[in-house]
Amino acid sequence: QVHLVESGGGLVQPGGSLRLSCAASGSIFGINDMGWYRQAPGKQRELVATITRGGNTNYADSVKGRFTISRDNAKNTVYLQMTSLKPDDTAVYYCNAENRGTLATYWGQGTQVTVSS
Repeated sequence: QVHLVESGGGLVQPGGSLRLSCAASGSIFGINDMGWYRQAPGKQRELVATITRGGNTNYADSVKGRFTISRDNAKNTVYLQMTSLKPDDTAVYYCNAENRGTLATYWGQGTQVTVSS
């Protein structure tokens, strides 16, 4: 079992920045892809960004150029640096980890990000 704990959410004004962190613990051997998803009220959960153990990244079009995903494999932690935040970025952000070998998928409990003036 893999346990994911997110931190760093909060309230920020439009144009502001936030940095989310997600620390993984437990049976992390075999975890390759990690990433961030978000779910706004009344909407489906959507991909924000993913990163492989080797550092290959993928972003949703809506966040390209504004968000940066990074990873510290030694600390088993993935980060999401968010800049130029917009009200449409308001959502609960979830950390995700996947084991390609077992196809197991793990989720964090989520952290709220609210962009409002």
